Amino acid sequence: MAQAIESGGAPPAPNVGRYRWLIVGLLFLATAINYVDRQMIGVLKPTLQQEMGWTEGDFATIVFWFQVAYAIGYIGFGRIVDLIGARLGYAVAIVIWTVSHMAHGLANGVTQFALARFGLGIGESGNFPAGIRAVTDWFPQKERAFAIGLFNAGANVGAIVTPLLVPFLVLMFDWRVAFYITGLLGIVWLIAWWALYRHPDEHPKLSADEKAWIQQDPADPVTPIGWRRLLGVKETWSYALGKFFIDPIWWFFLFWLPGYLFERYDMDLKSFGLPLAAIYLISDLGSIAGGWLSSRLIKAGHTPNFARKVTMFLCACCVVPVYFAQDIDNVWTAVLIIGLATAAHQAFSANLYTLPSDIFPRGAVGSVVGIGGMLGAVGGMSMALFTGYILEKTSNNYQILFAICASAYFVALLAVHMLSPKLARVEV
Repeated sequence: MAQAIESGGAPPAPNVGRYRWLIVGLLFLATAINYVDRQMIGVLKPTLQQEMGWTEGDFATIVFWFQVAYAIGYIGFGRIVDLIGARLGYAVAIVIWTVSHMAHGLANGVTQFALARFGLGIGESGNFPAGIRAVTDWFPQKERAFAIGLFNAGANVGAIVTPLLVPFLVLMFDWRVAFYITGLLGIVWLIAWWALYRHPDEHPKLSADEKAWIQQDPADPVTPIGWRRLLGVKETWSYALGKFFIDPIWWFFLFWLPGYLFERYDMDLKSFGLPLAAIYLISDLGSIAGGWLSSRLIKAGHTPNFARKVTMFLCACCVVPVYFAQDIDNVWTAVLIIGLATAAHQAFSANLYTLPSDIFPRGAVGSVVGIGGMLGAVGGMSMALFTGYILEKTSNNYQILFAICASAYFVALLAVHMLSPKLARVEV
């Protein structure tokens, strides 16, 4: 039985305290580190292809095993976070992914890199289930999309830093040392997280006023809800299918865009970093703007259903020009077109990530996010193998791949709307 969410056009938060924004800052930094570790394989692709003799199929295989692990880990961590909470769940995730990331420095050949990527995928899959659970615990509904947009922007900061930092480390030392040095970032973050994070009910530094602001929404149960019950609810599939259609596009940009710029515009390790960083800087603005827009529409009196879907539709429209990217000869014009698409993805994603906390009880949020992430990773696995196949068969022609990117967000929004036309609150 579903119960509609009240729209809320509440006034801006009074001066009740800002500790919840420190929590978002921690989530932002973790997501940035997550993406530095994740994207390094893409940035180093030309270097490793030359040293290891990899084909496009070999690289696709390595990416594939990362995504297999990500699919397994995502659904597992969603459940783990619901059972043990965000504090411990996040700590476990970053330990696994940091150890696996540093293990890349010891790898030789496709099999060993695939094993290291598998471990990285298991650990990194905990980032968003734990982060979204933390936002659900620390923010009222009217602020969640903006908060998620802020910490999700860490993905783009990581993606900006990686092509600037990693070539420098490779040129100063070598690619193996680059994995060891960047792995230290995760260790530093873990120490800060364990020292600063608690649930709002247990945090000694949280004021009574800010706690009341955080907990202003109607109470809902925090008891974890089983996957079997959630899989029988169409709203679960509304979110999961949205992830299935859009996540492969982000994976494609993340892992193949460095190589695309390298080949299409005849760049090298020193020159392709700045255009790539510019694309993800534009993406960062999109992540924040997408969360801001839907939150602003809710505060203006619109329902979450209207706010989320209108924002996602505008984002889908902004991705369409990427279809023409391969025909553009000027690298900076291409950067603007691809950057608009990646910004629109991040804005769309920030709103999609908000749906589980909009429509499910608190005790189901991590599991629903996990189910969606698992399905998104399955889509990414398929996209990885398809991309490797297409590039080998067409001599590195990206036209078909960009066409898929241009249309995927409309398909995702249609799936969300058909299965959850009102984003009504679900009582499981």
